[in-house]
Amino acid sequence: MIRQPFHLVEFSPWPLTGSIGALLMTSGTAMWFHGYSLTCMTLGLIIVLMTMLQWWRDVIREGTYMGFHTSMVTKGLRWGMILFIASEVLFFFAFFWAFFHSSLAPTPELGCSWPPTGIYPLNPFAIPLLNTAVLLASGVTVTWAHHALMEGTRPEAIQALICTVILGIYFTFLQAAEYWEAPFTIADSVYGSTFFVATGFHGLHVLIGSTFLIVCLIRTSLHQFSTGHHFGFEAAAWYWHFVDVVWIFLYICIYWWGS
Repeated sequence: MIRQPFHLVEFSPWPLTGSIGALLMTSGTAMWFHGYSLTCMTLGLIIVLMTMLQWWRDVIREGTYMGFHTSMVTKGLRWGMILFIASEVLFFFAFFWAFFHSSLAPTPELGCSWPPTGIYPLNPFAIPLLNTAVLLASGVTVTWAHHALMEGTRPEAIQALICTVILGIYFTFLQAAEYWEAPFTIADSVYGSTFFVATGFHGLHVLIGSTFLIVCLIRTSLHQFSTGHHFGFEAAAWYWHFVDVVWIFLYICIYWWGS
């Protein structure tokens, strides 16, 4: 047997089941938009979620118990996460492009003004400012957790992670309350469309990041991270910092300047 630092992945059914689930979910969503039932979309969503859980379970086993995540493999995972976050940057760049395309030169259909005529934007110094403080605080606590993990103080890392998760859930609660009380909808001009799509996708990323951190909290409690081998947590921290930075741009551009 030739010893080498790479991990040759075994045959896995998860790429196939994930693709089938994604096809059913997207097709079912399109059908739902046209008045059909939710059955196809729900089935696809269940398949995707089950695939995610079992695929990530296998990755955790490979890295934690089987020792396959060598320094070379970890390096590849780091670059994979970096490229994923880069793709997310471009994803949100499209929303900012749409927003500035309409706001910098409002057309007569918008009343030649921004916000468009008849649109009453949210107060940027109310819930949005509080949410900004909440996310910035969560960035501090997740950094605290990372440093505690590197120093080997696991109880402190758990405490900091709990604080981060609570702040993430609180942010989601505040954004839901903001949506509930908003004086406009996604159907109200291009302002409503760009506002709810940009902030809504960011809210989805907060939910994903919170789930990511909850998994890291469980793994930290189970002693699955060491001072020198905890890339799963580092990836979650990178993702959370990305979510923080995107929110700062959303707050400045859409909530404050755009109002």
